[in-house]
Amino acid sequence: MRWIILAFFLPYLSIAQNIDSVVVKQLDDIVVTATRSGQSAYKTPSLIYIIGQPEIKNTQVRSTPEIFQNSSGIFVQKTTHGGGSPFVRGLAGNQILLLVDGIRLNNSTFRYGPNQYLNTIDVFTISRAEVLLGGGSVQYGSDALSGTIQLFTTDPTFDTSLNIDVIGRLMSGGMEQSGRVQLGYGTKQAAFQGGYTRRRFGDVLGGKNTGFQRPSGYEEDDFDIKTKFKIKDNLLLTLAHQSVSQQNVSVYYRYQLDNFKLNQFDPQKRNLTYLKLTKQNKSKIFNNQTITLSRQHTKEGRQSLKVGSTTMRNETDKVQTLGVCLENNSVFLNKSIQISSGIETYYDKIESERFDENTTTKERKYSRGLYPNNANSLNYAAYSILTAEFKKWNISGGLRYNGFVINVPDETIGTTRLSPKALVYHLGLSYQLVPNLLAFTHLSTGFRSPNIDDLGTLGVVDFRYEIPTNNLKPEYATTYEVGLKTRYKYFQVETAYYKTTLRDIIARVLVPNQQINGINVYKKENTELSYLHGFDIKLSTSVLNHLKLSGNLSYCFGQNQTKDEPMRRIPPLNGRFGANYDFKNWWIRPEYWFAKAQDRLAQGDKDDNRIAKGGTPAWEVFNVYLGYSYKKMSLAVSAQNLFDEDYRTHGSGINGYGRSYGLTFEIRN
Repeated sequence: MRWIILAFFLPYLSIAQNIDSVVVKQLDDIVVTATRSGQSAYKTPSLIYIIGQPEIKNTQVRSTPEIFQNSSGIFVQKTTHGGGSPFVRGLAGNQILLLVDGIRLNNSTFRYGPNQYLNTIDVFTISRAEVLLGGGSVQYGSDALSGTIQLFTTDPTFDTSLNIDVIGRLMSGGMEQSGRVQLGYGTKQAAFQGGYTRRRFGDVLGGKNTGFQRPSGYEEDDFDIKTKFKIKDNLLLTLAHQSVSQQNVSVYYRYQLDNFKLNQFDPQKRNLTYLKLTKQNKSKIFNNQTITLSRQHTKEGRQSLKVGSTTMRNETDKVQTLGVCLENNSVFLNKSIQISSGIETYYDKIESERFDENTTTKERKYSRGLYPNNANSLNYAAYSILTAEFKKWNISGGLRYNGFVINVPDETIGTTRLSPKALVYHLGLSYQLVPNLLAFTHLSTGFRSPNIDDLGTLGVVDFRYEIPTNNLKPEYATTYEVGLKTRYKYFQVETAYYKTTLRDIIARVLVPNQQINGINVYKKENTELSYLHGFDIKLSTSVLNHLKLSGNLSYCFGQNQTKDEPMRRIPPLNGRFGANYDFKNWWIRPEYWFAKAQDRLAQGDKDDNRIAKGGTPAWEVFNVYLGYSYKKMSLAVSAQNLFDEDYRTHGSGINGYGRSYGLTFEIRN
């Protein structure tokens, strides 16, 4: 039955727009993540994908990680409903780089494997997402071993009257109640925008044999403000602040699989304040300069209480990050050659505490936190990136030198001071074979510096007890990639084959004959060599004037050569096919998502109680989205998982949505 429905939907696939406008938009998409300067996405010698605000709104994603569900080259794992970690070409956590408005979200306590940090960005504030597959270390530094994700928040508009934007969203079963109010105002010289978001998420309703997964809900309050000032015609000042606060974020699988009465993040907070000054000059060498000053503060609280115990553990980690970035762009030969060069530095300071409280007597016993208190990390770098376009050729190349000074004062092993350094490069070439058909190849090196999480962790992580170490060096990746891009009027394809080798991988190693509270003890060492290879393909075709078919498919194979076994948490073959048909003020978007079974498991996967014995089963999900716009009002409804299937993305700790319905309305003055 489902294949009959799929066959019916296939003639109606992807985003609703007029064909000519779609083609022009695709050809003119300018991206910045790949080169730190504006460049055509089509001509960039890498796969880089753009997800715009219309698509984000139309699919009614609940959280920022869900933007990337089944995107080409990305697979989203959820340890909790309040998390969501993108796997980019098989890697996740601190091995991929996340940016917000050009500022690093990654800090020195980012964990290996899945984490929840991408969910600390308010999805209502995102105007655009760029995904660079296979690189990013030269452009932005540590952690970009397999890719870089950059999110851009909405900007205020100059020379506009007072405008108000109200958004409301409801989901069946009490799974979501969200609202946002945003105000904006602009003169010729100044523009202002501010918003407040209130969100309440109920427990997630799984498929027909799952029911409500309790507890898995949480609450969230967000605030943001951004102002822009034209100091001179060529001088622009931006001031922005983002604040996200989440409360009682339940870690569902801990209740189901680990015998916990209470296990949650509370609070989960992120605050980012930045000042950005941009100057445009007539000079070719000093054509454009940008200085960015930023302060980011994160606070992660954790509470846990075992069933039958009277001892509740309370942990809090705070990270304050100060950043300074200076960049200069040069242009030559009528902008056919661009050079982006700069220096940047980030400084992290850690506060961490832990205490156990007797729930009966309220007596507290304090001990060392997950990280040593007052640990700190300095990250400094210089880089230069060149892009050149000559007739049919497009060339991109760059170098980055990155150094670190990491201080970890630990009571048990003494003070550790490391000064790792890395020099990385990339080179990309694209060539126009025939009109509208482009071939490209790319060679890039990436690195991840050991961080405070690697060096200083003390306590239970996943299902292991981890102890500090004092001697680590950076991880390195080398990626080779070849691909094709076509941009015909009615047919567009982007595809690439890649191979990534990873060396000096920092891995948890079992400490022989040691246990703490019955849990095996591990520490981290640079011990492993691995490789990944696979392909990504994204395609779309325009069938009728208001109809477009689209889809993507990704495959990744990972092998740990040191252990002669699969790499951990490698996603299965997965894809997404959909359609959009629009007529006057209406649009409809049916979609089909799937993932094949993943039974190729590392020993760590087999030991992970979130992964079913024998591996994660295959799954298929059908969704339908429908929308209507009239003047300054829009309405969107969704029906997810029409067949009410039970499914779980590989490595997740919670099942996906069962059959459910959503309603989103937006009113603008």
